[in-house]
Amino acid sequence: MTASQKLLKIQKFSSKTQEELARDLDVSFPTLNSWINGKSQPRTNAIEKINSLYLEYLGDISISTDMLEAKVDTLEKLKKQYPEPFLLIMSRKDIYEDFLLSLTYHTNSIEGSTFSEPDVKAVLFDDVTIPNKSVREHLEAKNHQGALGFVMRWIRDDRKDIDEDLIKHIHQILMNGIMHSAGEYRDHSVRIAGVNVPTSNFLSINNHMREFVVTFNQLQKKSLNQVEHIAQTHARFEQIHPFSDGNGRVGRLLMLILAFKYKIAPVLIMKEKKQAYYTYLEESQVKDNNIPLTSFIFDALFEGYKLLMR
Repeated sequence: MTASQKLLKIQKFSSKTQEELARDLDVSFPTLNSWINGKSQPRTNAIEKINSLYLEYLGDISISTDMLEAKVDTLEKLKKQYPEPFLLIMSRKDIYEDFLLSLTYHTNSIEGSTFSEPDVKAVLFDDVTIPNKSVREHLEAKNHQGALGFVMRWIRDDRKDIDEDLIKHIHQILMNGIMHSAGEYRDHSVRIAGVNVPTSNFLSINNHMREFVVTFNQLQKKSLNQVEHIAQTHARFEQIHPFSDGNGRVGRLLMLILAFKYKIAPVLIMKEKKQAYYTYLEESQVKDNNIPLTSFIFDALFEGYKLLMR
């Protein structure tokens, strides 16, 4: 793949403008434009930067366990610095609002919402109606606010284990007013758009979800195993795909529950990393290779810690 092709893919999947991409690569706009149009070729150091951005946004399945060691060390340091992320978020209105805004904006953007972050902020905190945006997008933002609030209160009340009723209730809040079967498992076959991942036969969903709940509640002790557990349970939930719609949003809130149970920061998957996220999920689900997704979840946890540092 040429540098031009990689740059076009980076721009497509990161949703960056050419001006933003030029800043990331520390070059001028005319230089970047010349590379994209094939009129000139980047030098070695610029190619390395392009390759790094390409892997960041589109994924790299060649990650090894050795590459996770530095991330384990970083997480251990952050856990010492922030021993109770959940309590910190709940005790600080400013942090909670940043947390709510970031999670709502990114999780809905991954699913196709066209709201900007200022749009989401206006809807969540000022009850503003955004012109030329659909009713569904407004409902998605407000419903996620409600679902996140419900999850945070559930954790605050020291509920130990999740069950299927909890998962269905989260879905019901998220999809209220959006789909008639909110809170109900699907009764038909589905395919996950854009990937080659077989989902559970709808006749098997009840059995698969019972097994999922057991696995979810089996907490691990070591830090790497904790992040692996989050990654593996998320991949499994998304492959079961128990609902007709809204599975990604439910799954990311379930990751939040696990992270707080492990006393680590929330998993924040940025919308710009959507393609890499899907690449790693498929690698885990189809090839049973959980290392790339685990590495990705580490990075998403580090994004969550940034919310605590504000």
